[in-house]
Amino acid sequence: MKALLPRIEISLSQIRHNARILSELHGKKGISLMGVTKATLGDPAIAKAMIQGGVKFIADSRLENIKKMKKAGILTQFVLLRTALSQAEAVVRNVDISLNTELKTVRELSRYAQIYHRIHQIIIMVEMGDLREGILPCDLSQFIKEVLGLPNIKIIGIGCNLACYGGIKPDTKKMGELSTLADTIEKEFPINLEIISGGNSANYEWSESTPQVGRINNLRLGESILLGCETLNRKAIPGLYTSAFKLIAEAIESKEKPSVPFGEICQNAFGVVPTFRDRGIHRRVIIALGRQDILVSGLSPNNDLEILGSSSDHVVLDSHNNACEVGSEVKFNLDYGGLLSAMTSPFITKQFIGSSYIVAA
Repeated sequence: MKALLPRIEISLSQIRHNARILSELHGKKGISLMGVTKATLGDPAIAKAMIQGGVKFIADSRLENIKKMKKAGILTQFVLLRTALSQAEAVVRNVDISLNTELKTVRELSRYAQIYHRIHQIIIMVEMGDLREGILPCDLSQFIKEVLGLPNIKIIGIGCNLACYGGIKPDTKKMGELSTLADTIEKEFPINLEIISGGNSANYEWSESTPQVGRINNLRLGESILLGCETLNRKAIPGLYTSAFKLIAEAIESKEKPSVPFGEICQNAFGVVPTFRDRGIHRRVIIALGRQDILVSGLSPNNDLEILGSSSDHVVLDSHNNACEVGSEVKFNLDYGGLLSAMTSPFITKQFIGSSYIVAA
């Protein structure tokens, strides 16, 4: 069978390994993991690999992904990371736990939970400075008081999100503040907070450097499991694979050309007036991949290749005069943005290495 191009090659064994190492590493400090599948479009095979590696929950921000995983037979507790008012009924029907910050939304969850005779569990997200989602600590007590009056809703924990929108570091001070909030809530209200979710893949440095993690007993990990790195500085985590995903595209042109366009330069297809460095005559390679397929800035070419630019359908490479024939395969490493766009693209085939399982574009 001829290999399909472009494609993303996925190593389930490496994802499983990463999940296992991280589960053991954080587990020594009493921290359970939610495996975040949103970057892989909720792929059931990847969710299964995470579970086999030891994650206790599967978390995603899109109901469609959770429905797909449940339909594929994935058995676990599902956590919805982004709860919308308009989806309240579907949330109650399909999700075990949801993250929430708006009383209006929780009231709607309560209404549907009563209709379907279910107890819906929620984790309340607290604003710790990153300014994405979260209730300000000063408003938390009143929020909880009102939620406790709603039938069929159970508060099982609190959490925070850092180093995502605002880039705020999850350090000992921030985690200490979240732990203190948990203690304060339990003293004020007759509830037991089972989950104190301290953050995401950016928490690796904090977890490794902190002998006492306080009340923090959960992290939501996507990038560190999938790509083997922490997200404050994108450094590889010791013992983890960083190459579970490889993007392969086809070279469709390979010619020696000037390195500076000739003629009057105006705006390109994306409204930018480009600038160029004169490198002389170089071998330029075009691959069958473009901005409609992938976040080009998220690609790192293997070998001695350099990305010069891209259009909607093409990526232009400088091969530095190395042979790169038409029809040959060009391999790329991916960062998180590249992975997210590649897995979402309908034009890129997903192939699982060591398996006959292929998801065609």
